[in-house]
Amino acid sequence: MPHFSRLTDIVTCSLTEILDESEDPQTTLREVIDEMEEGLTSARRVARTSAANRDRLQSDIDAHAGQMTQWVEKARTELGAGNETAARDALTRKVEIEDLIDGLRPELDAAESNYQNMLRIQKALEARHSEAQRRLADLTGQPTEVRLESETAVHAIAQSQQEKSSEVEAELEALRKELGG
Repeated sequence: MPHFSRLTDIVTCSLTEILDESEDPQTTLREVIDEMEEGLTSARRVARTSAANRDRLQSDIDAHAGQMTQWVEKARTELGAGNETAARDALTRKVEIEDLIDGLRPELDAAESNYQNMLRIQKALEARHSEAQRRLADLTGQPTEVRLESETAVHAIAQSQQEKSSEVEAELEALRKELGG
């Protein structure tokens, strides 16, 4: 029985409420963890796709900006040679490319925003997943193993755990300094 219809449902869920309503909390929690892992896989896939879209758009904008420079140089060369019509044509092409870039920038901003949003959701899902794993370990008295569908996901979890560990260590050091120790 699916417990969640959207990734945000996982982030906003109350595991306590779900488990309180369950006749078999261990089985329910295992189902919830499976759904969370599917959600994490999906969030990571969408984040990768968003990053690829962002990078492609940035690359397109950069290439077009280079073309603009070439058209300005062509206009300069043509005008220097006394060919005003060719210079005007080159500047017309430059303006067309500027318009194209102006159209691509909002798309780039949207791709970046989508990427950042997916990273936030992914971090929240990872936090919920960790919480569920701890709850299952408490219920069963045994540590749980991470079961994800791909090596990419396993690598992403390991990387995320390293980042969290670094953040924790930095905060711990800041507290030590604050306490004078």
